[in-house]
Amino acid sequence: MKFEATILGTSGAVPAHGRFCSGVFFSVDGTDVLIDCGEGTQMQLQKAGFGMGKCTTILISHLHGDHYFGLPGLLSSLALNGRTQRLVIVSPLHLRPRINALFELDRYPMPYEVIFQTLEATELTPLFTVGDLEISAFPLQHRTPTNGYLIREKNRPANIRKEKITEFNIPWPAIGGIKAGDDFVSAVGQTIPNAELTVAAPPPRSFAYCSDTVYFPELAEYVSGVDLLYHEATFLADMEADALKKGHSTASQAAMTARDADAGQLIMGHFSSRYPGVREHEEEARLIFPNSYAARDLASYAVPFQGRAQ
Repeated sequence: MKFEATILGTSGAVPAHGRFCSGVFFSVDGTDVLIDCGEGTQMQLQKAGFGMGKCTTILISHLHGDHYFGLPGLLSSLALNGRTQRLVIVSPLHLRPRINALFELDRYPMPYEVIFQTLEATELTPLFTVGDLEISAFPLQHRTPTNGYLIREKNRPANIRKEKITEFNIPWPAIGGIKAGDDFVSAVGQTIPNAELTVAAPPPRSFAYCSDTVYFPELAEYVSGVDLLYHEATFLADMEADALKKGHSTASQAAMTARDADAGQLIMGHFSSRYPGVREHEEEARLIFPNSYAARDLASYAVPFQGRAQ
């Protein structure tokens, strides 16, 4: 089953050096989630071959333009393409009046329902379930209220050993209970322990999105054990003072969060336009957390069933 994040844009503040602004298209089989929607997001979706037909959820981290200025155009295109399915958009306060004002000026009625859900997270906060995914928000520290997002698979029931069905003549109605943890009592009164009948399901996979934020140690607690961590790395370490002043992180600081969270893999983005290339970000981060990558636009990162990204 697919569990994959495609990075639509890796540039911070403005498009630069062929890099688009922030956006991540996260997908598993049957469920898609868009996270942030910077300028040009719908163009990047087209280049990647993604449609928004299955996407019912958009998560906006904060209300700086490089994270949501692509949203009006995307919503309009969905309408022109005949969308009728409702769309849920989660963000900090004040996104709805900004978007609605544009459509009121355009006098264009939306043919599908858009539900704006506002949240300024102060702790790790469960939001809702989409398909087989559980979505939570957590606070980041930036110049404006900012949410990070955690996407985790639901726990799966155990898998029953097929040979045990035959060996103990287990009737089909009993299988659901066994997968949920029940022992089995045979027709002759023999109790077979659940551990003998089942194999544990693969651990739930997880992805965390940390957009604009300064480094703060508590962040590692919110994303502890995550398989795939996206973290901004606007600057290199020699600009740590500027990063703090502007509400951003360095590649080293992103790597520190990944290390302290015991993440599986770190992918970095939101690079300042001062950097034509991002090889140095990758090298800097790997000194602290070896499994670090400076993301490129339209690169995809997958987590296999047993967890930890590839």
